[in-house]
Amino acid sequence: MKILVGVDKSEESQLALRYTCHLLEHFPAEVDALYVKPDVAEMAGEGAYAPFTTRKEIERQVEREAGSVVEEIIEACEVCLGGKIPCEPWEGEGDPAEEILRLADEGRYDMIVLGGSDRSALKGLLLGAVSAKVLHYAKQPVLIVRNYREIQRILVAYRGSHCDQGALEFIAPLFAKQKPEITIMHVQETARGESPEFAEACVMSGRETLHELGYEPVTKTTQGEFEEEVLKEVAVGRYDLVVLGAYGHRLPKYLPVISDEALTLARLTTRPILVFRELGKD
Repeated sequence: MKILVGVDKSEESQLALRYTCHLLEHFPAEVDALYVKPDVAEMAGEGAYAPFTTRKEIERQVEREAGSVVEEIIEACEVCLGGKIPCEPWEGEGDPAEEILRLADEGRYDMIVLGGSDRSALKGLLLGAVSAKVLHYAKQPVLIVRNYREIQRILVAYRGSHCDQGALEFIAPLFAKQKPEITIMHVQETARGESPEFAEACVMSGRETLHELGYEPVTKTTQGEFEEEVLKEVAVGRYDLVVLGAYGHRLPKYLPVISDEALTLARLTTRPILVFRELGKD
């Protein structure tokens, strides 16, 4: 598995790289950590540092910052290398989200990992602009890391779609050695006409998939609005990772558009969250 980690000078992104190495310590993988430098021409044109700063001074500042971040990446990569996971620092230049998306496609990566803040509970502030853009347009599964946690309990928000089924098949081998407790939760959306029988059949389908892959998951059904019920469960359930498919019932899987529900959960949950897409399929 090839993993691309977007790294900047923030503490959260450095944490994301270490988290990735910890996550994959029992899994055959390779990790590339990408730092995207600001475009000097654009910064100089906008006077980003100060009205009278010269281009040369901006270039020196950008290079100093890049050197510092790359040193931190190399240090964080030692966690990967200690676990026999190849880890390489990469540098790009331009818009961070666009460069992450471009390299993820060109390099045929299997997953993108980004750091996210867990310091604010205000709506929309748990997901930065870069993370939001990558999450919206990525063609790969995206993991947003908010804190360093041993993964012992996983919540899968399962609606029974093809994408949700793919999420189960994606995480099963990833955690085969750790064998965390996995809860499959289906929200019976009565406003959409779902019956209790459909909800029960849905979670049983997910349970059967994980059972065939060597797990004995917990199953849970509840009634209400999907986003609210998932956030409520995350708040009280002490989960270490939330997993869901990127596509909702209202969007066909071939559209490269993440569902509103997935975006909302990614913004508002304070736990690491994995939003799954079928790799290479729009």
